[in-house]
Amino acid sequence: MQTGILLVEDETIIRLDVKQMLESAGYKVYATGDGESAIEMAYEINPDLIVMDIMMPKLNGLKASRIIGKATGTPIIFLTAYSQPDFIEDAKQPHVLGYLVKPVMEASLIPAVEIALSQVNIKKQITNEIKNLQEKLETRKLIERAKGYLMKVKNLSEDEAYVLLRKISMNHQKPMEVVASAILKKYQLKTSE
Repeated sequence: MQTGILLVEDETIIRLDVKQMLESAGYKVYATGDGESAIEMAYEINPDLIVMDIMMPKLNGLKASRIIGKATGTPIIFLTAYSQPDFIEDAKQPHVLGYLVKPVMEASLIPAVEIALSQVNIKKQITNEIKNLQEKLETRKLIERAKGYLMKVKNLSEDEAYVLLRKISMNHQKPMEVVASAILKKYQLKTSE
């Protein structure tokens, strides 16, 4: 699937030049000229990355980026003529991954885009790993509670309770967390305790 980039630039000539650079590099580019339409398009097309000017009519890029960042978390690279420290300080937002000063050249734009997209992929992988670890932890806690209950009710050792859980799991061809949940429900224990 082709990577989608939302380009937000109010100067038509610059917008067309940057769009051509990005498309030549193989990206699918959606373009607009103001912050308000950028917010709408970010919701509609869910781009992989946004390349946005800071100073635009209606709603500037800094304000638009905050709204987009809170709502969608879409990563942003700022493309601007302003390199003053106060602009740079305002651009320091969690979802902002770059700041390019105009005039932008393909030699600086494409590497910045590729690095930003790489960071996005790394973040997605880490987020997925955290989610998987949280799920494993919850499963482990559920099994531990069921094992503890079996130890108490059936006067079993920890190893014996685990072997019993595993045996029931294998006999019924169900994952251990399903068996653990059923044991806790059978004895009306809350699985979230």
